[in-house]
Amino acid sequence: MITNMHRVHIATFFTPDSPPAREESSESTANALRDLYAYPRETLRPWVRVNFVSSIDGAVSVDGVSGALGTPADRLVFETLRELADVVLVGAGTVRAENYGGARVGAEGRRRRVASGMPEVPPIAVVSARAHLDPHSRLFTDTEVAPIVVTCTDADPARVRALADAGARIVTAGEGQVTGDGLIAALEDLGLRRVLCEGGPSLFGQLTADDAVDEVCLTTAPVLVGGTAGRVATSPGTRVTAMTPAHILTDTDGTVLTRWVRLPRP
Repeated sequence: MITNMHRVHIATFFTPDSPPAREESSESTANALRDLYAYPRETLRPWVRVNFVSSIDGAVSVDGVSGALGTPADRLVFETLRELADVVLVGAGTVRAENYGGARVGAEGRRRRVASGMPEVPPIAVVSARAHLDPHSRLFTDTEVAPIVVTCTDADPARVRALADAGARIVTAGEGQVTGDGLIAALEDLGLRRVLCEGGPSLFGQLTADDAVDEVCLTTAPVLVGGTAGRVATSPGTRVTAMTPAHILTDTDGTVLTRWVRLPRP
């Protein structure tokens, strides 16, 4: 017998059909989102939030990039999460595939960040065990804040030097591999406690396997994709982590946005 089953009726309409109500609705929605996605006030360690978008059938990209899955609601949440974060964490493969530049925050978001004691724009922190990044890419040339490169002690010194010369802040967190514990310790040392991980699947998978994920924000775009695109997390090993839904939001176009928070650590 199935018991305690509930139909969820939580809907936020990000794109109202009535133009006169749009401005007021957009502002109230933005304020509500900042409250819904606020980081915990007190944590014992940096709080790792992961944000992904996927299709209904689980694809995380179309032709190799995730942008094609984006919707207006997903974009609004994406911008909200960046505004709230101390640092945007991403894997080197995703930086290359998505042609990452520096984070952007609008004027009002900058004002709110400064008022809360944060810098105007969060840095991008890239995990690359081998320091395999192009110092001439947008990550270094199209940014207001110098990126952080988290690498290993045995990375190629010439590559590390080239990235440092391009303006990167180099942080070592492990030998041979950047582990979840090493990464969190490195971010803690930098005073970066509100972490927003934007992928990719390998980094998400490693953080999951290392028991380092505190929260997952997952957008389901209202499309089917098929093809051979991968899932949101991949890793050689598996680890089951119990999560509970903090909220479930929907948009009029069918976008579903969920926030999952892990149950208390034993």
